Amino acid sequence: MNKLALLSLAALVAAATAPGFAQTADPASQRDSFYCDERKLGSWFYCNSEKVKREARERQQQPAQAAPAVPAVERMAAITKQLDELKALAILEPTSDNIVNYIRFQREQLDRASTFADTWSRSIWQNPELDYTLERPVGTLAKQTWLTDRRDQREGSMQALTQRYGVFYFYSSSCSACRTFSPVMRALSDNYGLEVLAVSMDGGPNEVFSNYVVDSGQYQRMGLQGGTVPAIVLFDTQTKQPIPIGYGVMAADEVMQRIFYLTQIEPGSDY
Repeated sequence: MNKLALLSLAALVAAATAPGFAQTADPASQRDSFYCDERKLGSWFYCNSEKVKREARERQQQPAQAAPAVPAVERMAAITKQLDELKALAILEPTSDNIVNYIRFQREQLDRASTFADTWSRSIWQNPELDYTLERPVGTLAKQTWLTDRRDQREGSMQALTQRYGVFYFYSSSCSACRTFSPVMRALSDNYGLEVLAVSMDGGPNEVFSNYVVDSGQYQRMGLQGGTVPAIVLFDTQTKQPIPIGYGVMAADEVMQRIFYLTQIEPGSDY
């Protein structure tokens, strides 16, 4: 250390120990600016320590940059990939460690799925607009109540439908399914005043509907194809549009339900 540096150091020590010397809270005020800044006579701990502190304060004042968030889809894909890899490794190299690692990781994912399912249920309970079971119950008591209400609605709609709709019933005299289904259509007609027109596809009679007609193109005009019988079509007398109901043998309740859905329920609103 040269003579001038020694003199500066001695002066600093003397000033610091002199009576009445007031120390400040800021270390920078105890720093020899002549030696550290103006003269730049070297590098030693007295000057460097202040520089390090100043740079640290500047870094603290800079806003921290958050790490870019990984999309949830990529995180899920990574979990699936790791699970598949651990499973494959456990199968190909069935050591105790490999199997334990796979089971542990799989258990973590099962726990995550259980938490998701539990939170899903709680969210549904607390947000009635998301609970579809309020519209279509699945519980025994609630479902029975819903079915009773729906049956009453269906019964009421059948009474009103007779004013606007009629039914084309296509059959063949040689069709055993038609002989089974004809009494069902007869009962619906009698119970609800529903007008049913029996149409014979082969020209043969019908034991239940004596006032039948022979098909002269009605089958195709009603939008039916293939000649399958029995077949029933609801006909709207206001719009003059046919509404096919279905083919084959059906119970009376099913026929009524189909008519109710096709005339009263908007597609997609009851599922």
